[in-house]
Amino acid sequence: MAKLTKEIKDYIQEVKLCVAATADKNGMPNASFKGSLQVLDDEHLIFADIFSAKTRKNLMENNKICIIVGDHKKMVSYQFKGEAELINQGELYDKVCKVIEGMNLNLPKPQYVVKTKITEIFPDPSAQ
Repeated sequence: MAKLTKEIKDYIQEVKLCVAATADKNGMPNASFKGSLQVLDDEHLIFADIFSAKTRKNLMENNKICIIVGDHKKMVSYQFKGEAELINQGELYDKVCKVIEGMNLNLPKPQYVVKTKITEIFPDPSAQ
């Protein structure tokens, strides 16, 4: 399994915005911006599913996901591939709901938290 380095964790916290790419059971792709990306631990990323009907539907049919975080000014990006789990109750869900509420953007409560177990990172931090 892939591990998030301190450098990558710091980068994600700095950049925040990402693109999540999924595909349905027939392989039809979908890409969607996410503004709530967070590092959960060394092997997991999470984001709130607020307005993500296509992403949610795809993950219910096919849990494979690709998350891209990039900074065009620094010309640095990371691609994370993995398997997603949809969570709609419990401690993690409640924690993310509080974060979203604290953003003071009048966003609705998340439908789910998407928890991604990272299986690959590009560029591979162990190869650098």
